[in-house]
This record gives sequence, C-alpha cells and structure tokens, in this order.
Amino acid sequence: MTSPPGPPPPLPPLAGGPGGADALRPLLDTVLDALRTGAEARGGPLPAGGPEAVTAHLRAALGDVLPAHGTGDHEALRTLVHTLTAGAADPADPLCAAHLHCPPLAVAAAADLAASALNPSLDSWDQAPAASALEALLTRTLAAELYDTPHADALVTTGGTEANQLALLLARERHGPRLTVLHGANAHHSIPRSAWLLGLPPTRALPTPTGTLDPDRLAEALTRTTGPVLVTATAGTTDAGLIDPLGPLADLCHHHGADLHIDAAYGGLLALSPRHRPKLDGLSRAHSLTLDLHKLGWQPVAAGLLAVPDTALLAPLAHQADYLNATDDTEAGLPDLLGRSLRTTRRPDALKIATTLRSLGRDGLAHLIDLTCAAAHRLAELLDAHPGFELHAPPTISTVLFRPTPTDDDRLATLRRTLLLDGTAVLGRATADGKLWLKATLLNPHTTPEDLHALITLLSPQPS
Repeated sequence: MTSPPGPPPPLPPLAGGPGGADALRPLLDTVLDALRTGAEARGGPLPAGGPEAVTAHLRAALGDVLPAHGTGDHEALRTLVHTLTAGAADPADPLCAAHLHCPPLAVAAAADLAASALNPSLDSWDQAPAASALEALLTRTLAAELYDTPHADALVTTGGTEANQLALLLARERHGPRLTVLHGANAHHSIPRSAWLLGLPPTRALPTPTGTLDPDRLAEALTRTTGPVLVTATAGTTDAGLIDPLGPLADLCHHHGADLHIDAAYGGLLALSPRHRPKLDGLSRAHSLTLDLHKLGWQPVAAGLLAVPDTALLAPLAHQADYLNATDDTEAGLPDLLGRSLRTTRRPDALKIATTLRSLGRDGLAHLIDLTCAAAHRLAELLDAHPGFELHAPPTISTVLFRPTPTDDDRLATLRRTLLLDGTAVLGRATADGKLWLKATLLNPHTTPEDLHALITLLSPQPS
C-alpha cells in the first residue's frame, strides 16, 4: 500500500512585498558573514595561484551547479558568496589598482540591494512609477552639471561603451550613414567598434604621439574631409588618464561645422571638484558626453550616462510598442520610457546614484575626488624620487605609469604576471613612448601613504 504524499515544501520567500524585509534580514547576515570570511581567506588583493587554481577551488567548493535536491538558502549563500569573495580581485584593496574598476561605496551597494528587491524595470511607467520619476530627476540634474543649457538631459547606460555607441547612433541619425568619425589613436576601443556595429564607414584614427589629440592634426584632417563629420575626443584615456585639449578641439569643430562627442567616462566627474574642473575646459561645448559613475563616482557596476545639451537631441531614440507605451496611454499622461534606452528591461541604476548624491552632497563627492587624485600625485612623487623607478609623467587624473629600472618589456610583463599569480598586487599595463609601463589606476579614496610605500617596497629591486 502506497503511503499518501506528504505536504508540499514551503515556497521560498520573496524579496518584495510586506514580508520581504523580514525574509531578507537573516539572509543578509549570512551574506555579510560570507563576505568577511571570504576576504579573510583570500588575504590580499586577489587569490594566489592563477586561473587554474582559482577554477579548481571554485569547482571543488561548488560541486553540482544544479543539484538534484537543493541545499537551502543559507548554505547556498554561505558557500557561493564565501567562494566568490575568496576568489575575487577586490578593488577595495589598495594593491588592486590595475583598471578603471572602483571600490563601490557601502551606501551605493546598500541602495543597489533595494533596487534588486523591488525589481522595477524602466521600460514602462506601470513597472516603475517612482523609479522612472527618480531617473528623470537624476539625469536632468547631472546633465545640468555638465551643460549650462535650459533643457540638458541624460540617459542612464551600462557604461562608457553603451554611451559611446548611443552617441554615434544619434550622430548617424542626424547626418546619415556616410558620417565620417575622426578620433585620436588614444580613443577608447568602443568608438571604432560602435561605428562597425552601426554600419558607418571605418573610423579614421589620428596619431597621438604625445598621448592626446593634437589640434593641428585634427585641423588638417577636417580640412581634407568632405561631408558630415563627428569628432570624438577623450577626457581621461584608459592608458594614462590623459585629457585631450577640449577647448581648442571644440573651436575647430565649430569652425568646420563638425559635431563633437567627448568620451569623459573617466574624467567627467572632475566637473564636481572646483580644484579639478578647469582640466575640463571646453567639455560643455560637446554635442554629447559619456560619463561613468562606476569609475570616479564609486558606484557598483553598472552606472553610466550619455548627456546632451538639449533633450530634443534624443528624439531619434523614440520607439513605440503597444504593450509598453500605447499611444492613448501616452496621450493620457503616462510617461513614455522606451525612448530612454535601446534596452527594454533595465534596472533602476538611478537609485544607487541618487542615494550617493544625497548622502555625500557635492562637497562630499568633491572631497573623494580630490583625495584620490592627491594619492596618485603622491605615488608619482615617491616613484620619481626613488632611484629604482622611472616615472612616465605626473598624473593628469589618477593613473600613474612607471617601470622599475633597469628592466626591459619582457621582464616587466613577467613581473606583472608574477604579482598576479602570487596574489600580491594587481597592476595594469600600458604602452607609451615605445615602451611597456606598469599602470597604477588609483580609485580608492581610502588609500594611505603607508599603502603607497607598501606598493613601492613590493616592487623595489631586491639587493642580490
């Protein structure tokens, strides 16, 4: 005789609704404990052993990705969060300074949790009533920091790559598919790639032997180019953090009737610092601007913007789908959100940004920017004064290029990989003046002078 089936298992709790907060609270304790124990197990900026060791450890800890029977919420969180943390490259560690990959502020990460729990999607108002209103307020506020125009606006993007692609798309829609895109060889790789994706002619890269776009070279190129032109300049290159001469480049674009896009993903937030804003002279003259708040804005990924001086410039992005923005709904006053992105489903990334702005204010953000740039200058001074290192140049923002002496490119590349495999430091690499350099991209405002000395000591040639 078959025994009757037992009661069905309880349904797992949801993150939202009246009981969401109570369901999350004990799980958060487990997550926070696992973050702590994972960081302790790692013991440095990244795990030792390299890709094979990290993968093997992850496989051993995880076992079956899809087990026949679940292990429960707490065990799953404890195992995966601990293992991921132990195997992370942690940008909050002062010796993890390779990329434009910032340590997020705790307040921003906490706000991001709320966004995940509520799970609004900004493709129609009825999925995100308050979130859509917050995004509109935030984007107009940040655009007004970049443009002194009455109808400045911005779109939230996943980062600089999406923002640059949108900028080229808008320029193509203004001028047609025969648009010529001119940029420096120092431009982000997403510029030529976006032109390829959009079916534009191959972009023309102008040599930048000094690291920035030379106005004389651009003037010559504009004189020789017929038809519509989009010039893309950079405020914060990925290799050395350099800023093109934005004012003279804007003058040339105005004289020749060319549009100007400025990729300020890295350097754009300098606009909030009275001390550093003069470096961006000419920024507000661009037809479009790329900005990333997951660089010098200390946001969890993703937090990008594309800003324009007038919201009318975004009109080509208008799109209609009856189930999301039916004409009669729009006429009745429901906001039309589809023209705010090429994506349909998208997270309310505005929440973490707005929370950070409210928490820190203009002066608080400027303080973090100034601290970070000052740490980079201090590192450069220490390296320049040390007989065992060659400094490429004083930093423009917070990137420092240097190399031990004596060395060659092969030994330098090997040194960088050795540090990675040992788990002792994460430094980037860049080529300038025909040589390979180590790259320290400082984005951690908590970096101390002791941290900088520790990095130099780690890299200093040891006496034989």
